[in-house]
Amino acid sequence: MAIEYPVSRPSMTGAELAYVTEAVTSGWISAHGSHVRRFEEEFARYNAVAHGVACSSGTAALTLALRAMGIGPGDEVIVPEMTFIASAWAVTYTGATPVFVDCRDDLGIDPDLIEDKITPRTKAIMPVHVNGRRCAMDRVMEIAFEYNLRVVEDFAEAHGIKPVGDVACYSLFANKIITAGEGGICLTDDRHLAGQMAHLRSMAFTKNRDYLHKKIGYNFRMTALQGAVALAQAERIDEILTARKEIERRYDEGLDGVDGITLMPQRDVLWMYDLRAERREELCAHLAAEGIETRVFFKPMSQQPMYRDPVWPGLNATRFSADGAYLPTYTDLTAADQDFIIGRVRAFYGAK
Repeated sequence: MAIEYPVSRPSMTGAELAYVTEAVTSGWISAHGSHVRRFEEEFARYNAVAHGVACSSGTAALTLALRAMGIGPGDEVIVPEMTFIASAWAVTYTGATPVFVDCRDDLGIDPDLIEDKITPRTKAIMPVHVNGRRCAMDRVMEIAFEYNLRVVEDFAEAHGIKPVGDVACYSLFANKIITAGEGGICLTDDRHLAGQMAHLRSMAFTKNRDYLHKKIGYNFRMTALQGAVALAQAERIDEILTARKEIERRYDEGLDGVDGITLMPQRDVLWMYDLRAERREELCAHLAAEGIETRVFFKPMSQQPMYRDPVWPGLNATRFSADGAYLPTYTDLTAADQDFIIGRVRAFYGAK
């Protein structure tokens, strides 16, 4: 059966088309178009942060942040076990080593386990706000202060939570709360870090562009077409967040008390509606037959082939990975759509 209810779908009901048309008709469709700068300014303003540096992806944003901090070979960065693998890869791309910390029951990094993983080589902590739940940032920031570490917040799944670390990194992939199809942005109050990230994202050209490059840079620029879509999305962020909280509420009410479903803790913002499901694979197959797409939780980083560690079967992250799933979560999901999805879940478990 064709998928009628995808896990995610972008909401394009604002000025996206108008801004893309402006970019095309202006002739400035590369990174030098005005829409990229306007997006950087708007998103930084919304988050009460001084500087925004747009780039080509969320992975690029994390890589730029780490590079701007001077992190590289021989260094270590604390990364959660429960995250998308790009968080760890960004550390590896710099030549540094990701060191993994297990999650709490809300899927966020467990701050009580961080200090045991800190060594003289540790340079930063990378908390990830999984599925829109804010990490225990007060404690993370205390630990960072005590050990003189940088904090790079991974906000790929949590647009709308206000950042507190040295750099906040966002993805704008098509399934994110706001999107540009592809893209990312770094936010920081540190003018030096902002300058370094902007420098590195654009081939690390010297000021006179004499083609003598003094450091390794990247082609991580955001195009004006992406910037146009991102700007229109950023202008609607409060509307989008409000709609998504209502989606969370309807799922919570409709699935509460279903024997076989365990609801997850409340989210600060809703990226994906996650839950734990008995007979998960059977449930997902049942929903797929009804045209409802699902996704399963991330695998722990220590289970990944390039980071394999024999401790992975005993991790809290492994326990959640075994039965966690996402239901369709997108801004334009209607109450009728949700009633249908909830009904199919309830029917699978024999709930009235």
